[in-house]
Amino acid sequence: QADLVEAGGGSVQSGGSLRLSCATSGSAYTPYCMAWFRQFPGKVRELVASMDYDGRTTYTDSVKGRFTISRDNGKRNLYLQMNNLKPDDTAMYYCAAEFVRSYCSGSLRNGNFGYWGQGTQVTVSS
Repeated sequence: QADLVEAGGGSVQSGGSLRLSCATSGSAYTPYCMAWFRQFPGKVRELVASMDYDGRTTYTDSVKGRFTISRDNGKRNLYLQMNNLKPDDTAMYYCAAEFVRSYCSGSLRNGNFGYWGQGTQVTVSS
């Protein structure tokens, strides 16, 4: 059983930056793929960015050029550098992980990752 713990959310003005982090614990294994999702009030959670063990990344169009996803050398911690934040980025951000490589493509397609953090709130004011 693994735990994911996010940190780094907060309030910032439009154009500002935040860096989210997600630490993996409770498992001897390293996630194969990890991702950041966000959820707007009353909406379904959406994929923001993902990164697999080999460094391949995906980004949703609205954050391309502004957000950067990364993992540490041990591949157990996930980060999201968010620059030029906009009020439309205001949401609860969640870290997600999948340990089994063969599950990742389906998890990315369906948003059904096996492990989730508790979420961290990001609020951007205009």
